[in-house]
Amino acid sequence: MRLRLPAEHPAEPPTGYKIARPVLSHDGTRAAFTGVSLGGALPYRVLDDASCVYGRRHRPPARLCDCGFHCVHDRTTAEALLCTAEHRGAVLLEVLVLGAYIRFERGFRYARQRVRTATVGPCDCGAAAVGLVDAGWGRPGWRVLAPACAGCTGGRTSISPAGFARLAGDGLRMIAARGGPAGPGAGLPPETGLTVRTGLGVPELVAEAALLQARLDWFQTQLARLGERGVGGPEQG
Repeated sequence: MRLRLPAEHPAEPPTGYKIARPVLSHDGTRAAFTGVSLGGALPYRVLDDASCVYGRRHRPPARLCDCGFHCVHDRTTAEALLCTAEHRGAVLLEVLVLGAYIRFERGFRYARQRVRTATVGPCDCGAAAVGLVDAGWGRPGWRVLAPACAGCTGGRTSISPAGFARLAGDGLRMIAARGGPAGPGAGLPPETGLTVRTGLGVPELVAEAALLQARLDWFQTQLARLGERGVGGPEQG
């Protein structure tokens, strides 16, 4: 005799929360997310169907497997996961639970989801992030991205939150969490080349302008230091 789970028929799709890593395709034309644990090898789109990570042919979420998308009921529970060192660069997702799902005490395991919002945390230096930059690792065909402020972007591959949302599509909304103020030239290396990208909208141009301003501030700081050294230096004959 097989036990049946209670059936639910909600009027509206349940809402859940999870953390994930934003990823950018190697050619820079697609944006997606990847899980931080079991499903980390399978990037998923804003609107996507789950697949079994073990390659089995059943349809997620199977009762005798742990496949499918996972999320928790409470936003605070998901935010707490961002405290661990390995998850500091992840983003917080608010998702709609679609299709078949299995309800647990703390969350859902389900077949289909839509990512509604992605909240980007502060930069490693503590300042508010203005973009997502190459984290230095990834999956085949995908670069993992991490939040970065204007001063810490450097010459790494980067994209603004608005640009990421545009590539991801399906109505994704990006939110930047507040951070502390960045110091003059904080984290900015001496080589500060700026790549100007075309075809950007107003939000992307605002982010590019912030990056440019941070670089100008850094150069002004360096020039001021050189001027102070010149005043106190020996006279030239």
